[in-house]
Amino acid sequence: MSDLDAQLRKFQKELSSGTVSLALLAVLAKASEPLYGYLIAKELERVGEGVLSGKQSALYPVLRNLEGAGLLESHVEPSVSGPPRRYYRINDDGRAALRQWIAAWDATRNSLQYVLEGIH
Repeated sequence: MSDLDAQLRKFQKELSSGTVSLALLAVLAKASEPLYGYLIAKELERVGEGVLSGKQSALYPVLRNLEGAGLLESHVEPSVSGPPRRYYRINDDGRAALRQWIAAWDATRNSLQYVLEGIH
């Protein structure tokens, strides 16, 4: 792997750390019912155009962190086809955080767009 490839991977990892949390909150805010990890990952793949980049296992620590921060609630239900499943739903604090994070994302995106304008 070249140095440029390594730098790109490092940049992508740093960039994805915050965006995955934002994407998870957004998916759960749009959901009409609680979702378990696999369903959340499938929805991110469907609409997120690579937010997870094939790293579904990275989803679970982020979900636990968001729940630990009081932004999500979860419950466990038995599954007929395997181990019990933990279902997540966004709560009112999570919706408030999501609104703030969207505003921060918009401001960051707009600032970067201005700085990057004209570079190709």
